[in-house]
Amino acid sequence: MKTQILTTCGYRIAMLVSLLIGYPTYAVSNDNHLFFNASYLLQYKQQKGIIKISGTVKDAQGVLGGVIVSVGNKTVATDLDGKYTIDVSIGDRITFSMLGYKERSMVYSSSMGPVLNIELLEDNTTLDEIVVNAGYYTVKDRERTGSIARVTAKDIEFQPVLNPLQAIQGRMAGVSITQNTGVAGGGFDIQIRGRNSLRNYQNSALNGNTPLYVIDGVVIPTSNLPNSTLSTTILPMSETNILNAINPTDIESIEILKDADATAIYGSRGANGVVLITTKKNKSEQLSFTLSSSTSFSKVANKMKLLNTKQFNKMRDEAFKNDKITTYPANAYDMNGTWDRNRYTDWQKELIGGTALSQNIQLGINGGSETTHFSGSVSQATQTTVFPTDKGFKRNAFLINVNHKSKDSRFQLNSSTNYALQSNNLIAEDLTTKALTLSPNAPSLYNSNGSLNWSFAGDTNPISSMFETYENDNSNLVLNIDLNYELFKNTFLKLNAGYNRTNTQEKRLTPHTIYNPKRNYTSEESTAENTFRDEKSYIVEPQINYSFSKDKLTVNTLVGMTYQQSNTSALHLVGYGFQTNDFISNIGAAKAKGIAQSSNLEYKYVAVFGRLNLNYNSKYLLNLTARRDGSSRFGNNNKFGNFGAIGVAWVFSKEQLINDSSWLSFGKLRASYGTSGNDNIGDYQYLDTYELNINKYDDLTGLSPSRLYNSNFSWEKTKKLETALEVALFNDRLQFELAWYRNTSSNQLVGIPLPGTTGFPFIQDNLKATIENKGWEFSLNAENIKTKNFTWRTNFNISFPKNTLLSFPNLESSTYANQFIIGKSTSVNRLYNFEGIDPLTGYYTFTDYNNDGKITAADDRQNIKERKLDYHGGIQNTLIYKNISLDFLFQFVKQTNYNYNYNLIIPGSIVNQPVEVLNSWSPTNPNSQYGAFTTGVNSTIMNQLNTYKNSNMVIGDASYIRLKNISLSYVLKLPKIESLKIYVQGQNLWTITNYYGLDPEFTAYGYLPPLKTYAFGVQLTF
Repeated sequence: MKTQILTTCGYRIAMLVSLLIGYPTYAVSNDNHLFFNASYLLQYKQQKGIIKISGTVKDAQGVLGGVIVSVGNKTVATDLDGKYTIDVSIGDRITFSMLGYKERSMVYSSSMGPVLNIELLEDNTTLDEIVVNAGYYTVKDRERTGSIARVTAKDIEFQPVLNPLQAIQGRMAGVSITQNTGVAGGGFDIQIRGRNSLRNYQNSALNGNTPLYVIDGVVIPTSNLPNSTLSTTILPMSETNILNAINPTDIESIEILKDADATAIYGSRGANGVVLITTKKNKSEQLSFTLSSSTSFSKVANKMKLLNTKQFNKMRDEAFKNDKITTYPANAYDMNGTWDRNRYTDWQKELIGGTALSQNIQLGINGGSETTHFSGSVSQATQTTVFPTDKGFKRNAFLINVNHKSKDSRFQLNSSTNYALQSNNLIAEDLTTKALTLSPNAPSLYNSNGSLNWSFAGDTNPISSMFETYENDNSNLVLNIDLNYELFKNTFLKLNAGYNRTNTQEKRLTPHTIYNPKRNYTSEESTAENTFRDEKSYIVEPQINYSFSKDKLTVNTLVGMTYQQSNTSALHLVGYGFQTNDFISNIGAAKAKGIAQSSNLEYKYVAVFGRLNLNYNSKYLLNLTARRDGSSRFGNNNKFGNFGAIGVAWVFSKEQLINDSSWLSFGKLRASYGTSGNDNIGDYQYLDTYELNINKYDDLTGLSPSRLYNSNFSWEKTKKLETALEVALFNDRLQFELAWYRNTSSNQLVGIPLPGTTGFPFIQDNLKATIENKGWEFSLNAENIKTKNFTWRTNFNISFPKNTLLSFPNLESSTYANQFIIGKSTSVNRLYNFEGIDPLTGYYTFTDYNNDGKITAADDRQNIKERKLDYHGGIQNTLIYKNISLDFLFQFVKQTNYNYNYNLIIPGSIVNQPVEVLNSWSPTNPNSQYGAFTTGVNSTIMNQLNTYKNSNMVIGDASYIRLKNISLSYVLKLPKIESLKIYVQGQNLWTITNYYGLDPEFTAYGYLPPLKTYAFGVQLTF
């Protein structure tokens, strides 16, 4: 039976590399039987007529590694020298197969002898056999009617990252991924063809644009509780990511479903796209072990150019001169002699200039029998931070996959167990802002006796906050079992069941020692906060699949149902006042204790779904999907919603007129249209709810109404339209795909503002606003050079997304008037228009649009600036010479975003500034970029600075080109060892940008940016 190996490249050398990375290759020797006496085994084989044969497999250019050799259910693969050994009996059929080559199969006879050498012929048509995961079904890549982006293990597993989303940045058209922070364990912003919902962290406790994650068939429901606020000052939006719990090395592939044809079968949860994670499965019965180890070193990639001591002193002198201050106040430490004015400290180096050390080690095992295969791995990953502390992130991950097939192949069982323990022990506050604003002549952090120096501005110490800690302990379990039974010919019963449990405990400990001892605080002022969150979810999905073929028509049908239930409990405790800080980690020891939150939430979801696929001669394709969903998050009037899609494709390269073309290998036109939805709004939003009133009457606790009843609000709905062209030329050496899409999202689930007389700020309802996301996507794969010893491949993708708010009834009279503008993107700002600096006064000037002589928010915020993504993509090159491989990826982004002016602090005050601030007004520099320096007492300039920070000057170009990843690897051939891979990697090594700020990749300003990383490692397979 032909063995399919899933990969994005169908040629021999590429296959060899992917096997080295993703699948251990096996060279079976005579002494590898670990559990049997050799003489007994030989006698047994002789009685059964079993013969051990060996040989070499090659093609016209040389030996072939990674060829699958199978006899019945027994499977081995050739080693790097093309050699194999396998047991056969006379009359057995032996098959040799490899992607990109024509399969050879023969019945073994005694005349063939114990040595069987085989030559395979190239066959590019096997690229038609590449299969992609579409969630509830798999489909040949060239027969899909939907838009599915895919990245495989060879591009993921050796990258020096903790989260696989970091590894796929810049590799997929239509998928934009932004890392929130350079602190390990943080979250990511992932946009699959734009933002469909008005709800984001700026206006909602829940992000309505989060995609759906499916891990080994288990749907991970979106959280129905807002993020805890304990980590807000160290992790942007207090956000983490579910994929932090998965070891990237364990991943076989990541598929992202984008259009209606691909996502509609997920119904109400597919509007923002679907991320499918498939972990590695073993396909051979041979026992093998893999040991991997890597070490990486990470630093902040770039420094901002800030004022040195000489420049800073000049700025301060001018500020006091401009303010006509000759007697220096007590808080002017750098001017009144408290500090050494000539001292210099590079605070970026001191506070965020450390090296984050990351270490990863993994042990894997693969084995099995004729009918059962298993794989397992255990790994540990640790990473510190660049802050001056040894705290950091730690993850222990365990993965077990078991696959069983009955001898008659009618019954199949696949199970997966993924368990991870994460511990993130951090300082409670990100030091990045302090590193950029501390005066360069500020004193040392420590006194000569080693104690903290409290003579900084405000009688503080910049690292005293490091005594305040944040801890996050998390356990995550994902269980899946998939049963498949062929009831009748071509009729299959399937049951997919899964269980997910995430348990999180957070602690934020704030001892009194973070404050200046002058305050005479004791442990009575120490505080502790603990949160406990337990999320449990199970899913059951019975399905029936029937397929038949008649002449050239193949019909495939699928009918199934889903039942999922999620239960979440949360508790937030606060303790204040401790006898000693030794007890601070035990909140029970606090003298005053309180419960800030106690929640128990339940979410139920039920659905029926179906699929009908018609395939006529692999030329004309029709795919119909439909789903009816029910969600407990909606009232009885709209508890159920209907979703569906149609996808069509025409493989025009199979038409007789061009079928024999020497240059066209493959050509397909496809289109799709359909709907998907979004119920990510939290639980009980339609009910009238009450909350405890903290004010007691006669020692009785009362209730206050917190939400109005509305059973009429319903699902957000997204209509998706796409057309695409796929072409392969010159025997598949050049392949490209061009797609156009248009998604419109309506029925926006937001809070409708209410008059204050109602006693409620808003009521949850569907807003008749419509968002449009449309754009073009282009991807190209080219095999530039292919010889016996050398291969050069190039992958390129680029996307041009456009996000627009098409309609919003009564926007101008709503509270959203300053947040959204019809005809612009949903990330837009109404700003003052900065005209320049008055050369006579040094004052900031702005456009007075209504000419009333005043600059007011109501009339003069007329400059419209969008924070938008114009285009993004990546270009990857892979060069392979014999056993050496070089791979590098450049990521590019064209965008606008907030710059340093957004958080500009008074130029002239006792905080450091970018060197650009030197272009400030003075009588000798009247045509300047910034106004006159002030210490903060000039009220006119202070008011103007506030206006300036809400002007068009705070948004600018944030585009960049980044060497996202580079990898150099070498595979050694050693006796009795299948392979030894040695590699070095780099991440975020080089960035070209004109961005005014620390780094152009961010989601919230003022946090640590993504880090530059150097890594080296080895992988041993034996």
